[in-house]
Amino acid sequence: MNTLTAAVAAYIAGLVDGEGTVTLSRLHKQANRRLVVTIANTELVLLQFVLTHVGAGKITRKRTTSAKHTPSYCYAISSRQALALLKQLLPYLQSYKRQRAALALEHYEALTPRNGKYTTQGLERRHRFEEALLAMTAARTVSAGTHQAGAIP
Repeated sequence: MNTLTAAVAAYIAGLVDGEGTVTLSRLHKQANRRLVVTIANTELVLLQFVLTHVGAGKITRKRTTSAKHTPSYCYAISSRQALALLKQLLPYLQSYKRQRAALALEHYEALTPRNGKYTTQGLERRHRFEEALLAMTAARTVSAGTHQAGAIP
C-alpha cells in the first residue's frame, strides 16, 4: 500500500464521504464481518486514480438492470489494507464515516485475531464492536453528536 500525499488523501476522503462507505461486510453468510471501504461511481477513470494512488484494492463493475442506466463501478479495499487507508484518510473525513473510521482504527485490529479463532469473550467483544460501528449513521451522528472513540460497551 502506498503512502498518500495530503492532497490525494483529502481527495480520496472526499470521495469516501460523498460516494463511499466505511462498513463491516461478510463474504459468506456464516463468516465474520471484515472492514471494507468502498467508493461507487460511474466514472471509471476516477476509481482508477484511487486504485493507482492507493496501490491496493480492486475495481468491479456493477450490474446494470436497464439499458437506461449508466454503467457504474465500485472500488473496494478490505481488512488490514482498509485500516491502513483509513489511517491516512481520517484527518480529512468530514461525515459520520470519520467516526466509523476512528472506531475501526481504535478497535478492529485488537478484536480481529489473524488466525480467525475467537475466545467466547473475544467474540462477544467483537459483536459489540460491530454493533457500535454499524449503528453509526448520518442521522444518528447528527442527532447524538459525534462519537468519541473509546471502550466498546
